[in-house]
Amino acid sequence: MKGQKGYVLMAKRPLSGLFHTIARWQTLHHERHLLAGLSDDALKDIGLNRGDVEQERHLHFWQDPMRK
Repeated sequence: MKGQKGYVLMAKRPLSGLFHTIARWQTLHHERHLLAGLSDDALKDIGLNRGDVEQERHLHFWQDPMRK
């Protein structure tokens, strides 16, 4: 049956959603760390200031502003 095939695929990877979320959190943490390492001139080039970076850096890893 058509519906059964999708169910079998879900059963083979029951934790894939969790692993995807953890990987996204790690990427977000890494990007925040890189952003904090930029110089003030580089931040100005992308339209940010040090206060914006500090505010972003102090967010918890589960706080994804893009809600992805």
